[in-house]
This record gives sequence, structure tokens and C-alpha cells, in this order.
Amino acid sequence: MKRLEIEWRHLEKDGKTCCRCSETGKAVQIVHEKLAKELEPKGWKIVFKETILTEQEISESNSLYINGIAIENLLPNTTKSENCCDSCSDILGSPTKCRTLERNGQVFEAIPADMISEAVHKLIKSDEK
Repeated sequence: MKRLEIEWRHLEKDGKTCCRCSETGKAVQIVHEKLAKELEPKGWKIVFKETILTEQEISESNSLYINGIAIENLLPNTTKSENCCDSCSDILGSPTKCRTLERNGQVFEAIPADMISEAVHKLIKSDEK
């Protein structure tokens, strides 16, 4: 059986995570459930891994890795960036920038489910070659 691991890294302090990370986490859960139904019958084991980060690791917050590869490295015309995150700022008590993705001129503060699914399918397709 082939293994597909989706790792979601996000800041958590005192049990709280920022709004954009929460939205990414919800998207990951949706994709994980769909992929399990779609791919497990085809011989894939789908694993979800959540990595909790400290405030010292904020630059890694709101990131996704698929089999160890950052999502922005799997999707065409996609780069990581950052902008001010009011939610992280509230949690940490000071102005804080949080990770975003830019794709085709659009900024995504939370990673949408369709981008996650696209990245997974691209990785699977390249693995099958």
C-alpha cells in the first residue's frame, strides 16, 4: 500500500490557533475524508498529521506538506508569502505576520480545499509514472 501524508503545521498558544489556520485545518479535514474514500480502494493509505508550532516557529504556521513537499512546490504559479494576521497578533499580543500563498495574482490567507486536492492529485500522478 502506498502512503500519502498530509501535514498541517500551525501556531497554537494556550489552545488557540488563528482564524486563517483554522480555515486551512477545516479544508484539510474535508480533503482528507474525500481522498480516503477515493484513493484507499486504489491502494493508498491517507494519513493526516497535525504539527503544533510555537510562536518562535510562526514563519512555518499555516503551511501544508504532502509527503514532505510544501504545497507551493507542487502547484504551478504558486509561491509562499506573508501578511499581517490580526488573529495571530491577538493570540501573540503583538503585530504578527502569518504565511499566505499567492497564485496567479491572488492571495490566499487560508489554503482552500481545491488547492490541496489539486496538489495531492499532481503528486499521485507523478508517483504513478
